[in-house]
Amino acid sequence: MALPMAALSGRAALITGAATGIGRATAILFASEGAKVTIADVNVDGGRSTVDEVRSRGGEAWFEEADVSASADVSRMVANAAEAMGGLDVVVNNAGMMRAAPIADFEEADWDRTMAVNVRSIFLTTRAALPHLKRSGRGVILSTASTAAYRGGPGIAAYSASKGAVVALTSVLAKELAPEGIRVNCVCPGYIDTPFNQPAIDLIGGIEQQEATVRQVVPLKRQGRPEEVAPSFLFLASDAAAYITGQAINVDGGFV
Repeated sequence: MALPMAALSGRAALITGAATGIGRATAILFASEGAKVTIADVNVDGGRSTVDEVRSRGGEAWFEEADVSASADVSRMVANAAEAMGGLDVVVNNAGMMRAAPIADFEEADWDRTMAVNVRSIFLTTRAALPHLKRSGRGVILSTASTAAYRGGPGIAAYSASKGAVVALTSVLAKELAPEGIRVNCVCPGYIDTPFNQPAIDLIGGIEQQEATVRQVVPLKRQGRPEEVAPSFLFLASDAAAYITGQAINVDGGFV
């Protein structure tokens, strides 16, 4: 479906985990389509670099340093974003982490941290953003899940479980928030060429093994790029998706 010009004109978007990878590509694309964007990340240099890139292209952007698993950080992040942008229309819960190890060797602290960053962060951010999204009248919540929610592999039990939780949470929030006019969806990337996946790559023996696996299991025979995932977030945030909520959209080259 073709999107109108400046699909997010006048919208204000908060994007977590936007210092690099999919979050960065999404922030740049949203700004190019008319949105004001607040980039939130623990990676200060990367986050500010994304802001600089948006501004160099004529867009409006701000940076918030925040650990999205911490309630106080999230409350401050949302409040500052809404103040800077004059409101909040779209939240993209993209911040995430991965630890990779066989389950027998997986550290309890790594399990808990994965769940905190990948799942609790969505609960905290959604709760803090709700008053602003209700006032918007066209609020949208989007989250980054993963095809690992459906088709995980050895060594990424915590990551797969956390992303399965994101898909389930998306479905519940869509039903709960529909009466408020807030749409909730998630995007499930497959194999995407980003440093985020390095723990899984190391576990299976390096990049050559990763590329061989991709050629075997992905029908399109290659990894995707962050810039190939960002348009799905743009579509779901726009009015072109006004009747879409509670969905998990795979962007995976046919993997699942």
